[in-house]
Amino acid sequence: MPSRIDHCFACLRSDKRKAFIPYICAGDPTLDRTVEIALALAGAGADIMELGLPFSDPLADGIVNQLAAQRALAGGASVRKVLDCVSNIRRASQIPIVLYTYMNPIFQFGWNEFHLAAKTAGVDGLLILDLPPEEEIETPVSDLYHVRLVAPTTPPERMHRIAEKARGFIYYVSREGVTGSRDSLASSLGERVAEIRKVSSLPIAVGFGISTPDQAREVAKVADAVVVGSAIVNQIAEYGDAANLVEKTLATVKPLLDAVKAA
Repeated sequence: MPSRIDHCFACLRSDKRKAFIPYICAGDPTLDRTVEIALALAGAGADIMELGLPFSDPLADGIVNQLAAQRALAGGASVRKVLDCVSNIRRASQIPIVLYTYMNPIFQFGWNEFHLAAKTAGVDGLLILDLPPEEEIETPVSDLYHVRLVAPTTPPERMHRIAEKARGFIYYVSREGVTGSRDSLASSLGERVAEIRKVSSLPIAVGFGISTPDQAREVAKVADAVVVGSAIVNQIAEYGDAANLVEKTLATVKPLLDAVKAA
């Protein structure tokens, strides 16, 4: 079967549209609510789901996502339970799913075992924050994509090496530092995306710091996909396991999604 990620971007390209990628942390507030929120986001028009695998030491995450991971772990989330959560999402939706994670939980589970279990659950890609291309490890599943990160500080020669290892799409981190909402976009965004396009034909997703419709619209003008996380996770934190959690989350997402689709 063709990759769900490749198929998604091919359809978007054909329709001259950009992708909206929401991030949520699995298990926050509960794994059951994660399934509910993910399916609601897919139904609202999200193109790819970025699902955080909660970890106790998420070095690339700002305080909003750190606290989400803490809540998820305190509620009993584990690698196995998150993969079960993916399986439950997959029963009702074919939206591409990318797990946002770090090396430690994968190695604790077992490198090969994790890749096989993730593929069986229905995961399409892994965004491993602390796996540099120089340390690439052979995997037992060729069609479980490793999505690669490019930072604002990445020099051209390293960017080329990263692009060679990337599959599915390239994730450009729009700002130095950790995840979290920002008041403005980096002035170099368009220039950096153009540099990535010189070394890769893969779609480019931009994330970190995008929290308003205006920011999402501006990013969508230069990138192929827009990733929004902290603004959504903030809503989940505020409303917890309230009955109207999904409605409040969608109310935050809709203007962001509309801005991306209109770009």
